[in-house]
Amino acid sequence: MIDPLLDLTAEIRARLQPLPEGRRPQLLGCVEGACLLHDHAGLHHRTSAQAALPAGPWDLSPLIDHTLLKAEATGAQVEVLCAEALKHGFASVCVNPLWVPLASSLLKGSAVRTCTVVGFPLGASSLSAKAHEAEVAVKEGAQEVDMVLAVGAAKGGDWDMVRRDLEGLRAAVPAPTVLKVILETCLLTDAEKERASALALEAGLDFVKTSTGFSTGGATEADVALMRRTVGTGMGVKASGGIRTYEKALAMVLAGATRLGLSASVAVIQGGAGSEAY
Repeated sequence: MIDPLLDLTAEIRARLQPLPEGRRPQLLGCVEGACLLHDHAGLHHRTSAQAALPAGPWDLSPLIDHTLLKAEATGAQVEVLCAEALKHGFASVCVNPLWVPLASSLLKGSAVRTCTVVGFPLGASSLSAKAHEAEVAVKEGAQEVDMVLAVGAAKGGDWDMVRRDLEGLRAAVPAPTVLKVILETCLLTDAEKERASALALEAGLDFVKTSTGFSTGGATEADVALMRRTVGTGMGVKASGGIRTYEKALAMVLAGATRLGLSASVAVIQGGAGSEAY
């Protein structure tokens, strides 16, 4: 499993190139009161999520899944998405399964990964359907898969079904494929968020994620912090849904997010406000 801050993986190290003069330091995450900063002198831990950090703003590019999941997305738009991800050094491009072959071909040989979604956006597909969708996506070039929690099972208290769903997807797409579960936090109680996060950790997933962006709400600092407390440093936390400004993105990182799902990625890293819906 990925320790998102205290034990940087070889994959993350490989993506971190020396920063040219004039480029902003990169804030890679904050966990349990420690923040990791990549600056011109290398990688440094800071002992406080805020007070001990040098003055920002920071470049959040290495944390961003550059996302386009709209039903009307076209191949031309996916091409632009990939070009932007390559230019800015985003972590991945996240697209619907239809566009995985195109995205993976455009990103081949780069450090930008191809991410897709399964059981999206409701999480109500059968386990076998989710597993098949994930397996096909990986064969077509996806390196990361964001599955949607079986929300109805969680709301109904059928945690055995939730466990089987998570374990089944992990078995269908084992490591090194990165597997995230979207909890759709706006539909869950805090107790349900904690239970789902704990089960994801037990099932060996790599990330818990807040939202699809297609329900009644998106990421909140409180939910990110709750998920981080639940999983500790044992896995990543991805904040997604409704994050359209640099200030909000930074708040999610300081709350414990080590990945950000954004559609307004370019506007966010430039410190501006975006208008795109995730």
